[in-house]
Amino acid sequence: MIPWLKPTDPPEAFPPVTSALTDPDGLLCVGGDLRPQRLLAAYRRGIFPWYSEGQPILWWSPDPRMVLFPDEFKVARSLGKVLRNRGFRVTFDTCFDSVTAQCAGSGTRSREGTWISPAMRAAYGELRRLGHAHSVEAWLDERLVGGLYGLLLGRIFFGESMFSTVTDASKVALHGLVHWLRQRNVALIDCQVASEHLFTLGARLIPRADFIAQLERGIPAHAPDTSSGEVR
Repeated sequence: MIPWLKPTDPPEAFPPVTSALTDPDGLLCVGGDLRPQRLLAAYRRGIFPWYSEGQPILWWSPDPRMVLFPDEFKVARSLGKVLRNRGFRVTFDTCFDSVTAQCAGSGTRSREGTWISPAMRAAYGELRRLGHAHSVEAWLDERLVGGLYGLLLGRIFFGESMFSTVTDASKVALHGLVHWLRQRNVALIDCQVASEHLFTLGARLIPRADFIAQLERGIPAHAPDTSSGEVR
């Protein structure tokens, strides 16, 4: 039986991640709520929400876990040309709500329909206001053409979703994120579940136990808020 959380349960009342189903996605439990305290408690434990409208909240902890170590990010020759010649501009946290709206409509998850419901967008918007969530924006001719968003806790960035309306814009945003995270000595980008696209950019799978160890080393008891600004 999959455990059910009640909204009245303490934010940290998740079952051990080792009890997650041994399917490719690692369903751990169901229910609860999306208040900031619960979301932060989940991410610190290697757990994230992922569900469609009409479903209860589903919480996941995959094993293995797809991650990207910033120093392993691959800049292909073609991407290098794009970065030099296409005139993209990358910013941080200038239009978080627009990025999440674009991600919701982009179909970036492999499942049918969007998982970024109005409730999810509101929850992560609150995390942005609290200083934990961040967006990366790629601009071309003053148009928002790509981006991504996620959470930064300590030395771990938890990627949530990305979008692109022109070729390579999401890669440009990810390149900007990697540069920004290297400057801040961030150890790891959590990519959650495997995709061939992320493999080509240098991401790889690691055992969940190794991922949890990274979280324990990388997230202090009280992760500080982070600053934002334009990447040059």
